[in-house]
Amino acid sequence: MEPERSYVSKVVLKVVVIGDSGVGKTSLMHQYVNKQFAYSYKATIGADFLMKDVVVDDQVVTLQIWDTAGQERFFSLGAGFYRGVDGCVLVYDVTNPKSFENLTNWRKELLHKIGGPKLDKLPPFVVIGNKIDLAEQRLVPEAMAIAWCQAHGSVTHYEGSAKDAINVEQAFKALVKEALANSQFETKCVFLPFATL
Repeated sequence: MEPERSYVSKVVLKVVVIGDSGVGKTSLMHQYVNKQFAYSYKATIGADFLMKDVVVDDQVVTLQIWDTAGQERFFSLGAGFYRGVDGCVLVYDVTNPKSFENLTNWRKELLHKIGGPKLDKLPPFVVIGNKIDLAEQRLVPEAMAIAWCQAHGSVTHYEGSAKDAINVEQAFKALVKEALANSQFETKCVFLPFATL
């Protein structure tokens, strides 16, 4: 017997995770999607993405979470990487002041690639100060990061740890809620085959 065809509406959000090399972007993604932390560091080459289905306010949402090689210089990522972005996670390392200073450049790059001032609504941003498990090595005070977030449009800020799974789930959930409220997402029709008995 032929499977019965059915189409359902599904919300798909594209989220990009950007920041300097070594800040823990890939680790945050894997902790969020797979509940795993890799103790060995392996730099991302090019771009990669993971998918995760989540339920937010009774809405099923499929996240496409995109990661890129942080060593690529600002303005070097192709426009295709940012095309259709619904939300952005900006990541810095609390033990690395330069990675915090570069948040401004990463934000500018994204806004430039998506058309910035020409947009009616900008995609929401969430900032994560990663590696708080290395408290004795901290060089970026939380107050400084909060001030940066307030100066850039009241961006939501979390300090967290990919290693210890601190505030990872919360940061991504906050971004998804903001993206859904932003109403810039597309509802896509997805074909799902159902077998009939």
